[in-house]
Amino acid sequence: MSVLATDVADADAFASTVAAAAEDSDSGFALIFFSQSLIRAQPLAAALARRAPGLRYAGCSTAGEITPDGLAEGQAVAILFPRASFTVATTMVRRLSASGVDAIAGEVERLKQRLSGDGATIRSDQVFALCFVDGLSYAEEALTSAIHWSLDDIPLIGGSAGDDLKFETTALFTENGADTDCAVIVLVATSLPFQVFKTENFVPTGDKLVVTASDPDHRIVREFNAAPAAEEYAAAIGLDPGSLTPMSFASHPVVVRVGGEYYCRSIQKVHPDGSLSFFCAIDDGIVLTIAQPKGMVESTRAALKAVDEKLGGTDVILGFDCVLRRLDAQNRQVFRDMSELYRENNVVGFGTYGEQYRSMHLNQTFTGIAFGRRQAAE
Repeated sequence: MSVLATDVADADAFASTVAAAAEDSDSGFALIFFSQSLIRAQPLAAALARRAPGLRYAGCSTAGEITPDGLAEGQAVAILFPRASFTVATTMVRRLSASGVDAIAGEVERLKQRLSGDGATIRSDQVFALCFVDGLSYAEEALTSAIHWSLDDIPLIGGSAGDDLKFETTALFTENGADTDCAVIVLVATSLPFQVFKTENFVPTGDKLVVTASDPDHRIVREFNAAPAAEEYAAAIGLDPGSLTPMSFASHPVVVRVGGEYYCRSIQKVHPDGSLSFFCAIDDGIVLTIAQPKGMVESTRAALKAVDEKLGGTDVILGFDCVLRRLDAQNRQVFRDMSELYRENNVVGFGTYGEQYRSMHLNQTFTGIAFGRRQAAE
């Protein structure tokens, strides 16, 4: 796999570089992640159509990028998949907020048929699925569940598209067009060994917040413990409500217990009326626990080491890293350490507004797929 990155706001130049690299590596597909502060989806799609008309691609806008040099902001990243090792099929689910489970499941079934029709018989253990979704759609849980249900044993990972923490509009695209309020599903068959994994770094405390008033359709919590949400949350973490920022939410996550495990339900922003918007589904009666992040560098290093040992060595890791982990790394002054860790382990990908892992939509998590070296597959 070849990986390219740029911080130059020239869609045509980037498309030309991608086209040349795709020809050199005989790659027929690319994942492309981009900051909308650098390049917009439509001009980039038009440039790719001019410069690389035979290249198929899928991707989305970001809340930060993971490049070959580590963590970055305001860049574009392209990851090329050589034809010799990868067969790829993609689809875009448009008008996501109005799409039902059956429609999404039908798209996945057609995608599986297209992948099988692209060549020789493909074993299910050689296939994985990627999902990129509008991070402002409020539809990630339903989408992830529907895709997972239709995939049978095929593992699913992915990330929610971002817009550099503006929370206005995200963009997704394939060679067939760009859109918002949509999702891109990618099925990939490969002859290389791979391992899907996730890692997080939080420890639950004893402090509880019960959702007593909410707007589930818009993921807004108005009250915790029958008190204004922002005030109650701020009191629980020892801050003034007026000082709450995305950095506060990153450093003091809230988690929910499901099936004996804790999962983050991260806060997106505070509203003037004291209510809180979340990145994940929320509803009345949910009990949230204040958590404290612990040892991000150490826990991530351990996860990367474990997957490397399982594969007998890794080549490239495709990663989807919650933007709140990035903010927390900055707040705890380990951003450079995390960036170097990703660089050393050949991690590439983007900062997300949420992560998909098998049947779950998560927050404050790193989900990834590691690819083994070619000789390990021979």
